[in-house]
Amino acid sequence: MLDRLQAPYPSAAAIGIALFAPRTIRLYPSIKRGFDVGAVVVTSPLTLVLVGAMALLVRLDGGPAFYRQQRLGKDGRIFSIWKLRSMVPDAEQKLRDYLESNPAAKYEWTKAQKLRQDPRITWIGRYLRKYSLDELPQLFNVLRGDMSLIGPRPICVDQRRLYPGTAYYRLRPGLTGLWQVNERNNCSFAERAGYDGRYAAELSFSLDMRILSKTALVVTRGTGL
Repeated sequence: MLDRLQAPYPSAAAIGIALFAPRTIRLYPSIKRGFDVGAVVVTSPLTLVLVGAMALLVRLDGGPAFYRQQRLGKDGRIFSIWKLRSMVPDAEQKLRDYLESNPAAKYEWTKAQKLRQDPRITWIGRYLRKYSLDELPQLFNVLRGDMSLIGPRPICVDQRRLYPGTAYYRLRPGLTGLWQVNERNNCSFAERAGYDGRYAAELSFSLDMRILSKTALVVTRGTGL
């Protein structure tokens, strides 16, 4: 009892944090979702023109303009992600053949689930990926609620067993995120979970805005490949 009475009174700042923080956390999902929808709607006229023009370029190699693939979303829900096609139509078979004949590439793929020199990428796809333009159709996924503008990099269904951690499943995957504006192509697939965990622990609208502003710099520099 004496120890409790002698304990120092909390400061005004501490009281303010205690009162404000829970409310901020409760409001954050609504604020984030509202910003996502508003940003997509406001930018949609420009986005539709860009996607339409690039879709025509993609069609020059005779394949479809868009590519759809299943990804894991919040709570492990599976959804279809949309991209401008940046690979040859028979990409999966070409990847298997390439990895079987190239041990170094197979090791790189096993570690990072990406290849720096990917033989599947088309000539226009290389430019689309370099500036992340192939991902613009995912704004449709953001509008649907499958994704958010900011969040973990969406992972493929067959990558579930390779992902160490649970932070990813508590969040909507993002068009951009903490990993995308930091290591990007310089870390292993498993190390991405560390960025997801850090983002989940530091959730705030101000962090999202910092990531969004940094994304503009990353895209301008063309570090997408």
